[in-house]
Amino acid sequence: MGFTIGGIRELRSGSRRRGRATEGTAVAEYTGLWGWAVTPGARAADGNCSCGKADCPSPGAHPLDCAREVPAGATLDTAARAWAEVPGASMLLPVGRSFDVLDVAEQSGRRALVRMERMGLPLGPVAVTPAGRAQFFVAPGAADGLPQLLYRMGWDDTGLDLRALGLGSHITAPPSDQGGLGPVRWLRPPPLDTAAAPPEARLLLGTLAYTCHRWAHCG
Repeated sequence: MGFTIGGIRELRSGSRRRGRATEGTAVAEYTGLWGWAVTPGARAADGNCSCGKADCPSPGAHPLDCAREVPAGATLDTAARAWAEVPGASMLLPVGRSFDVLDVAEQSGRRALVRMERMGLPLGPVAVTPAGRAQFFVAPGAADGLPQLLYRMGWDDTGLDLRALGLGSHITAPPSDQGGLGPVRWLRPPPLDTAAAPPEARLLLGTLAYTCHRWAHCG
């Protein structure tokens, strides 16, 4: 990793004393502590994307053209220098490398997370977006295997509000703004012991599918 866990804790403490962390420090935390690459992303205001395209299909929620990705393992100095080249960019995490994402409605996700914690299931990070979605980080491969997993569990024809994001997708990283709607937040922050090795999707999918199905029918 780019720098030590102790160093990150010192940075966090200093940031709290100063009231906020720099964007370079936030990027370095993702690259140096969690081992995830970070991609500079567009921002949006009043429905207009900073990319300048009037017909942008994902305002404020896509990588910047020609921007340099900050690789996994980048040090604080490297991350800070790289981010200084893209002032105002949002932080995006490329999916499909270190993790895939199971994406569900926030209310379903919150209820599922409580059940999972009570059941003692292995868990990775969980983020919530201002668009009302909960994003569970799971091991890579979930996107390709989701249809077959749901079929095996008997959830193949229920119209669940559950999808998997895999290779080629990006998600907005906390605390960046998503599409001008507000910041993405951690519902369950990255744990030190499992951030680099999120759980297999099959371990969580049954609980997620059940909760999505029940919430959809209970309103």
